[in-house]
Amino acid sequence: MLQLSDHDFELPDELIADRPLENRSASRMLFVDRSAGTFQDHVFSTLPDILRPGDLLVLNNTRVFPARLFGKTQTGANIEIFLIESIGNNAWKALARPGKRLKIGSDVLIGENFSASVKERLEDGIIIFEFSYDDDFFELLSRYGKTPLPPYIKRQRESPDTDRERYQTVYAKDRGAIAAPTAGLHFTPEILDVLRDRKVEVAEITLHVGYGTFEPVRVDDLARHRVMPERFSLSPETAERLNAAKQDGRRIIAVGTTTTRTLEYLLSAHDHFLPGNGLADLTILPGHRFRAIDGLLTNFHLPKSSLLVLVSAFAGNELIMNAYRHAVKENYRFYSYGDCMLVI
Repeated sequence: MLQLSDHDFELPDELIADRPLENRSASRMLFVDRSAGTFQDHVFSTLPDILRPGDLLVLNNTRVFPARLFGKTQTGANIEIFLIESIGNNAWKALARPGKRLKIGSDVLIGENFSASVKERLEDGIIIFEFSYDDDFFELLSRYGKTPLPPYIKRQRESPDTDRERYQTVYAKDRGAIAAPTAGLHFTPEILDVLRDRKVEVAEITLHVGYGTFEPVRVDDLARHRVMPERFSLSPETAERLNAAKQDGRRIIAVGTTTTRTLEYLLSAHDHFLPGNGLADLTILPGHRFRAIDGLLTNFHLPKSSLLVLVSAFAGNELIMNAYRHAVKENYRFYSYGDCMLVI
């Protein structure tokens, strides 16, 4: 049995990064060599020295929107709403805190002429809200919403929302994510320029990071876990570049687990990359045959998470867990605002 408990580790609280470094590219980077079974300490700015001319680096250009809203019920109770997915007709799937206060028909006032009504309660605490508003919905989110930081970031969130800039990649374009593709947070325009100067190709896809990426794994038998599908888009230009890299035998390096999942999904049904839009419906577990990628840049993930399972599937559980223990010993910074690892 593929066990979730095999992907657990001890992490001191002080190693959880609750804010970004002043300089994005100053992060540390653990370089993991799969074939040699070794790892070395680096800094992220050395990435252009490690990659080869001809490598194709694939970025996820999704853009995070302010998906966290705060309002009050008719009785004055404070409610936090975390938007998960638009389902049309002004309705969204969402999580709410404290959700138990909300009954069918409950109204939450968020701002002037901006409110949400509970229409349905689903499994796992998900609630369907129908929103009422006069202005453009995303303009209202920009005015009233907060950046959806992960719950392990404990610092004050009601302060000025500087995270709108830093919890966003410098190449973010296509709005639709409720969490950042965090491996991309380390890149600066200068690093991307150096990579291109070194003849590393850079291409972009879009996968809108949704609840499935960080939803807790609730079973120890991994075969029973499924990561929810997430929306993706692959342009004809990027598809052509991916296919050319494959044909030429050049390495494809995915920036992030979201990029990895998308590329592997695209090759799960075809022997080449086809442009288009759709839902990436693939749960990557140990034993998965990786057909799309040759390398992965990724942050350090939560214990017993589907993201850590994916990285272990790519590099082997023993090597990755040894690398994680080394990272803890060497005081690497963990999670979304933390350091990263390059696995090739």
